[in-house]
Amino acid sequence: MAVQNSALNAYKQNSVTTASPGELTLMLYNGCLKFLTKANKAIEEKNIQEKNINLQKAQAIISELMSTLNMDYDISKQMLPLYEYMNRRLIEANLKNDTAIIDEVIGLTTEFRDTWKQVIQITRQQQYSNTQHV
Repeated sequence: MAVQNSALNAYKQNSVTTASPGELTLMLYNGCLKFLTKANKAIEEKNIQEKNINLQKAQAIISELMSTLNMDYDISKQMLPLYEYMNRRLIEANLKNDTAIIDEVIGLTTEFRDTWKQVIQITRQQQYSNTQHV
């Protein structure tokens, strides 16, 4: 079991260190969704400590997404207030133990993740078609 965990950790570490910036952003969205889902489950199980830990992890990811925005682009200027809103909602969810608020943030995060996934796919297709013409 220890060897298996060690191999899994090495794989995870390698996938992060070899990922493109776009893939890292995708990983952040997926991680955020994982922690939000865990927080919802913790509220249902009345595990306040676990809820708090997972909401804080989700907020840390949202803060990281905010810090990586390139404000030279209009889309970044549009995303920043959305991320700030999501962070405020998670603080509120934590105070009120409100799964509906977490579900709202899950919806936004899922939408952003899915859009980001499409951007990566389109970019890869464009890069592939550009290499085919060379």
